[in-house]
Amino acid sequence: MARGGELPGGEGGTPRWEPAVRLFGRDTELGQLDAFIATAAISGGGLLLTGAAGVGKSVLLDATAARATAKGARVLRAAGVEFEAEMSFAGLHQVVHPLGKELRRLSDSYRRALEVTAGLHEGTPADQLTVSNAMLALLTEAAADRPLLVIVDDMPWLDRMSAVVLGFVARRLTGSQAGFLAAFRSDEVSFFERGGLPELEVLPLSDDAAAALVEDRFPTLSPRIRQRLLADAQGNPLALLELPIALSGHRPAGVPASLTRPPLSRRLQSLFASRISNLPDATRGQLLLAALEGSGDLRIVRDAAAAELGAQALDAAERARLIHIDTGAGRVAFRHPLTRAAVVELSTSEQRRQAHRALAGQFGIDSERHAWHLSQAAIDADEDVAVLLERAAAKVRRRGDPVGAIELLLRAADLSPEDTDRKRRTVMAAYIGVDITGDLREAPQLLDVLGPAADEQPSLALAVAAAAYLLNIDGAVDAAHRLLVTAIEMSPDPGDANEEIMVEALWVLQAVVAFGSRAELVESFRTVVARMRPGPPELIDLLGSTFVEPARLALPALGRLDDAVAGLTEQSDPARTIRVGVAALYVDRLPDCRAALWRAVEHGRVGGAVTSAIEALLLLGCDGLLSGGWDEASRLADEALVLCEEHNYQLLAYLLRFQHAFVAAARGNETSVSALTDEMIQWAAPRGFGFVLNYASHAKALAAFAEADYEAAYQQVTAISPAGTLEPHSAHALWVIFDLVEAAVRTGRRTEAAAHVAAVQAAGIGGVSTRLALVVAAAAALVATEPEDRRLFEAALAVPGGERWPFEFGRVHLAYGERLRRAKDRQARYHLTSALDIFQRLGAEPWAKRARGELRATGLPATHAEAVGGLAGLTPQQREIALLAAAGLTNKQIGDRLFLSPRTVGTHLYQLFPKLGVTSRAALRDALAEPPADQATPRS
Repeated sequence: MARGGELPGGEGGTPRWEPAVRLFGRDTELGQLDAFIATAAISGGGLLLTGAAGVGKSVLLDATAARATAKGARVLRAAGVEFEAEMSFAGLHQVVHPLGKELRRLSDSYRRALEVTAGLHEGTPADQLTVSNAMLALLTEAAADRPLLVIVDDMPWLDRMSAVVLGFVARRLTGSQAGFLAAFRSDEVSFFERGGLPELEVLPLSDDAAAALVEDRFPTLSPRIRQRLLADAQGNPLALLELPIALSGHRPAGVPASLTRPPLSRRLQSLFASRISNLPDATRGQLLLAALEGSGDLRIVRDAAAAELGAQALDAAERARLIHIDTGAGRVAFRHPLTRAAVVELSTSEQRRQAHRALAGQFGIDSERHAWHLSQAAIDADEDVAVLLERAAAKVRRRGDPVGAIELLLRAADLSPEDTDRKRRTVMAAYIGVDITGDLREAPQLLDVLGPAADEQPSLALAVAAAAYLLNIDGAVDAAHRLLVTAIEMSPDPGDANEEIMVEALWVLQAVVAFGSRAELVESFRTVVARMRPGPPELIDLLGSTFVEPARLALPALGRLDDAVAGLTEQSDPARTIRVGVAALYVDRLPDCRAALWRAVEHGRVGGAVTSAIEALLLLGCDGLLSGGWDEASRLADEALVLCEEHNYQLLAYLLRFQHAFVAAARGNETSVSALTDEMIQWAAPRGFGFVLNYASHAKALAAFAEADYEAAYQQVTAISPAGTLEPHSAHALWVIFDLVEAAVRTGRRTEAAAHVAAVQAAGIGGVSTRLALVVAAAAALVATEPEDRRLFEAALAVPGGERWPFEFGRVHLAYGERLRRAKDRQARYHLTSALDIFQRLGAEPWAKRARGELRATGLPATHAEAVGGLAGLTPQQREIALLAAAGLTNKQIGDRLFLSPRTVGTHLYQLFPKLGVTSRAALRDALAEPPADQATPRS
């Protein structure tokens, strides 16, 4: 039975290969495994075997495979490979390859995702979530005809991406007829997510079981050696089986007769070596190919060996029980990972290089494996191989594996003949670490080693890495800006937009400029971008338009941004996802980015792109602030802040504090707001970090509104953007339009308020998004007089999708209700009640308190206002209809407002009357609009 591939069956389903040894002392474990097989065959599920090296996990997996096959299940085998651990999806290939028939039954998108991922076809790699869902669909489909059991040995050596996908699948097999069984060493970690899966610990054999095993396998051992063996092995089955072989005269030189030295793993490798040393040279050569190839593909191993070693050279190794060959499935598997390690350890460096060269020839020139094997075969610096590795790194990074890209770049740097190329590739690896994977703590040492001499200008690559580090760690906006601009100016071609490092430089520069939020920084960015040939990269241009200067440039860029957001459905690169998300932030396209952002979060949670995960959590939290998901925003900020602490991301930590400050301000927790914003200001002010200062001002303004301190609110929001001006370098000005106008009106600054509305309208801000259409119309209503103010308020509330932004939607209802209440218009109650309902759901108590006070001023007592605010038992549409009807609107008027036919309105009224305990429209008005006379407290 092959480690990778499908377990072959004989007549009547009897397996053709049984475990290598008779099992002793494993009745309990076998009973639990039998129960798992039975359960998985009916309802699916997963189980993990854990235990020390050599304790017998692999043998138990073999026994389980044989028993499952005998019971009619289909069994697939795979195994992690130490020398394959850096190859993305190498392990997944072992599971997908035998399922070609089932693969053809999947949807086109799922089939393509797995074919490209498993290397069966060329194409654009799918994102991690799509591959995971496709793999789940494939195993479910394969289990439709008969139960399926997937067995994976040596999980800690499985490549990162395969481990992530299989972890996703294993936790979701419940309800299918597919089971997942895997083995871990107790002292090793893996990227496989073990949470939520039951575990079965395999312990050493008892004294009696160990003695029975030795007696069965080695009946002629002398009592003295048997006693020494049992004492030394301490119940470890592998040691019990392998150590006596060394005593038969095949012990290599240097291995002592005593069994009390060296550590078990090292000792057993030496024992495997004794068995390998007795094999023919051709067999050892082909074993080395199999060990270094890693995936278990018998064709690749034999083709690579055919020229010099002969196609059948592995047969001797199988007879020695070092490997198992499954010719039907075309797989070769080592019976124990220590065998593989011993094969490599016993080879010379020249033999390893020769094997790598032979393996490289089995893959296309554009293959990552071709580049990797050539790099392992290289003795001296080799620019051709370094170029191939750099290209492979770019492919791996686009596929969503930045950690793998770093490994390839560092190897490319090792092979670079020129010092400039070595520095560039090393720094690019460092930059990916800083910007994407969260590797910040080693960056200073790396940058010191690679730094230029005092009389040299910094290379662009070094400047990019250093600027990213300075920005993320210390928020050093000005230092990072000077470093980048100088390096760009001094580069050989400062206008070459096709150079990869120039693109990364522009990305970091726009972040520096946006976070600085100062006019002179924005001007420098414009200058650099304007000379790019043949033009700035599309995403950089979008970021400049929608994040750096959205008030001035966003409107004409929205079509291109919407296309970029739509493209996220096929995006697997977390870094690109974040950049599109940042471009979407201030123009309210984040809701359409959520699925892709969550994929970036999951990528980081399993040890991938940690920085991107923090930024994705930040963006999801920002969306939550605007869309009313305040509790979720707080939870996401907490998770991201833990990561910031672990990886020393000071900048992102201060951005995340804003989310806590915003929610605290909106809910009236002034103490928390004060503490958080004081921290933000103390950090940002000396650094000239305008973005965080704007965040702090916004939170302080909300807190001032909550306390009805409108003068303080006005001072805070005008620090973000002066009244009558939309600062082009301050993206956050688009978040405080309504705040500024309301604060100006309430402090008697109607001229300033009107000037700000005029500036917003002149910039066409209402056309950017539904949220901004809502707030621009509402801000205009605040400065208008009757009857124009009513028309504008109605237009604001009629914006399609305006309710998606509940806090601002509620504030518009409140402002309109207050205006109507002062005019003694009975419709005030509808808008005030709507506002109260929204604020109560959000937990925005200061605003709910204002709404209650206004409702009492209409003559509605507090207790009645609360009852109206709840309108328990009604759907949102029924609630609106009831309140409008109570305000005196006819069915036709209600229908026109809510885009319903009068008949539909009548049907809703008929259905809601019993819920409110009334039988007529007049009773509805009495119930909702007219309190008892002795409770009325009219106020002007």
